[in-house]
Amino acid sequence: MPSALPTAAPSTSSAVAPSDGTARADTIELAESIRAVSVRLSRRLREQSTVGDFTPSQKNVIVRLDRDGAATLSALARAEGMKPQSMAAILSVLSEASVVQREPDPGDKRQHLWSLTDHAHESLLAGRAARTDWLVRAVRATLSAREEAELRRGIALLTEVIGNRVD
Repeated sequence: MPSALPTAAPSTSSAVAPSDGTARADTIELAESIRAVSVRLSRRLREQSTVGDFTPSQKNVIVRLDRDGAATLSALARAEGMKPQSMAAILSVLSEASVVQREPDPGDKRQHLWSLTDHAHESLLAGRAARTDWLVRAVRATLSAREEAELRRGIALLTEVIGNRVD
Protein backbone atom coordinates (compact mmCIF):
# COMPACT_ATOMS: atom_id res chain seq x y z
CA MET A 1 0.00 0.00 0.00
CA PRO A 2 1.48 3.38 -0.94
CA SER A 3 2.58 5.39 2.06
CA ALA A 4 1.93 8.76 0.45
CA LEU A 5 -1.40 10.42 1.03
CA PRO A 6 -3.71 10.80 -1.95
CA THR A 7 -3.23 14.17 -3.54
CA ALA A 8 -5.93 16.61 -2.54
CA ALA A 9 -6.94 19.52 -4.66
CA PRO A 10 -5.34 22.72 -3.43
CA SER A 11 -7.52 24.52 -0.99
CA THR A 12 -9.14 27.68 -2.27
CA SER A 13 -10.17 28.75 1.19
CA SER A 14 -8.02 31.03 3.29
CA ALA A 15 -9.38 29.24 6.37
CA VAL A 16 -7.41 26.00 6.01
CA ALA A 17 -6.10 26.04 9.56
CA PRO A 18 -7.85 26.46 12.90
CA SER A 19 -8.19 30.06 13.98
CA ASP A 20 -5.78 29.47 16.85
CA GLY A 21 -2.98 28.62 14.38
CA THR A 22 -2.23 25.24 15.97
CA ALA A 23 -2.58 23.04 12.88
CA ARG A 24 0.64 21.70 11.47
CA ALA A 25 1.04 21.57 7.71
CA ASP A 26 1.00 17.76 7.74
CA THR A 27 -2.27 17.75 9.72
CA ILE A 28 -3.83 20.16 7.22
CA GLU A 29 -2.66 17.94 4.36
CA LEU A 30 -4.13 14.89 6.13
CA ALA A 31 -7.46 16.65 6.65
CA GLU A 32 -7.61 17.73 3.00
CA SER A 33 -6.76 14.19 1.89
CA ILE A 34 -9.50 12.67 4.06
CA ARG A 35 -12.01 15.11 2.60
CA ALA A 36 -10.90 14.43 -0.97
CA VAL A 37 -10.95 10.64 -0.54
CA SER A 38 -14.38 10.73 1.10
CA VAL A 39 -15.77 12.74 -1.83
CA ARG A 40 -14.28 10.26 -4.34
CA LEU A 41 -15.61 7.30 -2.37
CA SER A 42 -19.08 8.85 -2.20
CA ARG A 43 -19.07 9.36 -5.96
CA ARG A 44 -17.94 5.79 -6.65
CA LEU A 45 -20.61 4.40 -4.32
CA ARG A 46 -23.32 6.52 -6.00
CA GLU A 47 -22.21 5.05 -9.35
CA GLN A 48 -22.97 1.56 -8.01
CA SER A 49 -26.56 2.31 -7.11
CA THR A 50 -29.68 3.03 -9.08
CA VAL A 51 -31.49 5.25 -6.61
CA GLY A 52 -33.36 7.03 -9.37
CA ASP A 53 -33.55 10.61 -10.52
CA PHE A 54 -34.48 12.17 -7.21
CA THR A 55 -33.44 15.56 -5.91
CA PRO A 56 -31.23 15.73 -2.80
CA SER A 57 -34.26 16.79 -0.73
CA GLN A 58 -36.28 13.84 -1.99
CA LYS A 59 -33.39 11.46 -1.25
CA ASN A 60 -33.11 12.90 2.27
CA VAL A 61 -36.80 12.13 2.89
CA ILE A 62 -36.41 8.60 1.53
CA VAL A 63 -33.41 7.96 3.77
CA ARG A 64 -35.13 9.48 6.81
CA LEU A 65 -38.25 7.33 6.33
CA ASP A 66 -36.06 4.25 5.90
CA ARG A 67 -34.02 5.04 9.01
CA ASP A 68 -36.72 6.43 11.32
CA GLY A 69 -39.89 4.79 10.02
CA ALA A 70 -43.29 6.32 9.32
CA ALA A 71 -43.82 9.99 10.14
CA THR A 72 -46.34 12.76 9.66
CA LEU A 73 -45.79 15.45 7.08
CA SER A 74 -45.20 18.04 9.81
CA ALA A 75 -42.67 15.82 11.62
CA LEU A 76 -40.79 15.24 8.35
CA ALA A 77 -40.81 18.97 7.58
CA ARG A 78 -39.42 19.78 11.05
CA ALA A 79 -36.76 17.07 10.78
CA GLU A 80 -35.65 18.34 7.38
CA GLY A 81 -35.81 22.01 8.38
CA MET A 82 -38.36 23.06 5.80
CA LYS A 83 -41.90 24.40 5.59
CA PRO A 84 -44.76 21.90 5.55
CA GLN A 85 -45.77 23.16 2.08
CA SER A 86 -42.33 22.23 0.71
CA MET A 87 -42.52 18.80 2.34
CA ALA A 88 -46.00 18.29 0.87
CA ALA A 89 -44.58 18.92 -2.62
CA ILE A 90 -41.78 16.41 -2.04
CA LEU A 91 -44.16 13.77 -0.70
CA SER A 92 -46.49 14.33 -3.65
CA VAL A 93 -43.70 13.61 -6.14
CA LEU A 94 -42.52 10.58 -4.18
CA SER A 95 -46.09 9.29 -3.91
CA GLU A 96 -46.62 9.64 -7.67
CA ALA A 97 -43.41 7.63 -8.15
CA SER A 98 -44.78 4.91 -5.79
CA VAL A 99 -41.91 5.49 -3.37
CA VAL A 100 -44.02 6.56 -0.38
CA GLN A 101 -47.51 5.80 0.82
CA ARG A 102 -49.73 7.35 3.43
CA GLU A 103 -52.11 5.88 5.96
CA PRO A 104 -54.27 7.51 8.62
CA ASP A 105 -52.40 8.22 11.84
CA PRO A 106 -53.96 5.95 14.49
CA GLY A 107 -53.09 8.53 17.16
CA ASP A 108 -54.59 11.52 15.31
CA LYS A 109 -57.19 10.85 12.63
CA ARG A 110 -56.64 14.35 11.19
CA GLN A 111 -53.12 13.42 10.06
CA HIS A 112 -51.48 10.79 7.91
CA LEU A 113 -48.35 8.74 8.46
CA TRP A 114 -46.02 8.58 5.50
CA SER A 115 -43.83 5.53 4.95
CA LEU A 116 -41.83 3.86 2.23
CA THR A 117 -43.56 1.40 -0.04
CA ASP A 118 -42.34 -2.19 0.10
CA HIS A 119 -40.88 -1.77 -3.39
CA ALA A 120 -38.95 1.35 -2.35
CA HIS A 121 -37.58 -0.42 0.73
CA GLU A 122 -36.49 -3.39 -1.39
CA SER A 123 -34.81 -1.02 -3.87
CA LEU A 124 -32.89 0.65 -1.03
CA LEU A 125 -31.71 -2.74 0.23
CA ALA A 126 -30.65 -3.76 -3.28
CA GLY A 127 -28.73 -0.49 -3.71
CA ARG A 128 -26.92 -0.99 -0.41
CA ALA A 129 -26.07 -4.57 -1.39
CA ALA A 130 -24.68 -3.38 -4.75
CA ARG A 131 -22.48 -0.77 -3.05
CA THR A 132 -21.24 -3.28 -0.47
CA ASP A 133 -20.52 -5.82 -3.20
CA TRP A 134 -18.50 -3.26 -5.15
CA LEU A 135 -16.49 -2.37 -2.04
CA VAL A 136 -15.81 -6.05 -1.25
CA ARG A 137 -14.59 -6.67 -4.80
CA ALA A 138 -12.45 -3.51 -4.78
CA VAL A 139 -10.82 -4.37 -1.44
CA ARG A 140 -10.13 -7.97 -2.49
CA ALA A 141 -8.69 -6.92 -5.85
CA THR A 142 -6.51 -4.18 -4.43
CA LEU A 143 -5.31 -4.96 -0.92
CA SER A 144 -3.29 -7.70 0.72
CA ALA A 145 -4.45 -9.16 4.05
CA ARG A 146 -1.99 -6.87 5.87
CA GLU A 147 -3.25 -3.81 3.98
CA GLU A 148 -6.83 -4.81 4.72
CA ALA A 149 -5.95 -4.85 8.44
CA GLU A 150 -4.37 -1.39 8.05
CA LEU A 151 -7.54 -0.15 6.40
CA ARG A 152 -9.62 -1.55 9.30
CA ARG A 153 -7.41 0.39 11.72
CA GLY A 154 -7.74 3.52 9.59
CA ILE A 155 -11.52 3.20 9.62
CA ALA A 156 -11.47 2.83 13.41
CA LEU A 157 -9.39 6.00 13.65
CA LEU A 158 -11.67 7.90 11.25
CA THR A 159 -14.68 6.78 13.27
CA GLU A 160 -13.02 8.17 16.36
CA VAL A 161 -12.24 11.48 14.62
CA ILE A 162 -15.80 11.81 13.32
CA GLY A 163 -17.27 11.07 16.75
CA ASN A 164 -15.09 13.71 18.43
CA ARG A 165 -17.08 16.94 18.81
CA VAL A 166 -14.67 19.86 18.26
CA ASP A 167 -17.31 22.40 17.22
